[in-house]
Amino acid sequence: MTNLLHPLDLATNLELNNEGLWSGHTQPAYGNMVGPFGGVTSAVMLNAVLKHQNRLGDPVSLTVNFAGPIEDGPFTIQAQALRTNRSTQHWFMTHFQHDGQIATTASAVFAIRRETWHSTELDFPVRKPALELARADTSKAPEWTRRYDMRTIKGLMIDGQQLSQEPDAITEFWIQDDPPRPLDFLSLTAICDSFVPRIFVRKMGRFPAGTISLTTHFHADTALLCSQSTNHVLGIAHASKFGLGYHDQSAEIWSDQQQLLATSHQVVYYKA
Repeated sequence: MTNLLHPLDLATNLELNNEGLWSGHTQPAYGNMVGPFGGVTSAVMLNAVLKHQNRLGDPVSLTVNFAGPIEDGPFTIQAQALRTNRSTQHWFMTHFQHDGQIATTASAVFAIRRETWHSTELDFPVRKPALELARADTSKAPEWTRRYDMRTIKGLMIDGQQLSQEPDAITEFWIQDDPPRPLDFLSLTAICDSFVPRIFVRKMGRFPAGTISLTTHFHADTALLCSQSTNHVLGIAHASKFGLGYHDQSAEIWSDQQQLLATSHQVVYYKA
């Protein structure tokens, strides 16, 4: 039965053990240069709350702090509800290596959403449809990139090739799970970290770099995510400042129906 699972569901699968912790195992399908793809680590941290019997509502925000490299193999996650209010709930999660060492920590806010006045101040970036663009070649890139169908608009860097000669760190692409999978909070979380470090794009090359902290804000509810089905989503990423060994990185994820699904912000260390 396990073989019938989508690779993302297999990589984020958790089972409750006798100690009240969630047990999981990294998967080669989402391997990165060192350890697993950070997006799937973020997704499995979120899943520890999504599967929890005491969960209230749906995720509003998730912050993941990558304390150190994650080794391939088994791991456990502890998810603690720090406080539950009438409509919001605050969680703290800890990711332990098989030897008990802490590799990652995270915090999340879940909430019961309600109908209110709403407005999107960002404008949807009108771009050529996904299926009118060629799929990016990820054959020489880390394994996790082959779990996605990426259609480049600007600035995507795969296997050291820069597709935009403009002097900025902007990437725009359409992206879809491969094989296709209906969008949900797990897949959206992983996609929010699918952009390479901005230093790769800005300096047109590979450098030692890695995300230290990543925050994702979810602007969609379950119904909106379901309406997206398996269609490509539009991803846009940019940086504001490079210097002293660190740069920021912000991203937007849009549905093909012009709905803002999520925004993310991260801090990346680099040597260049």
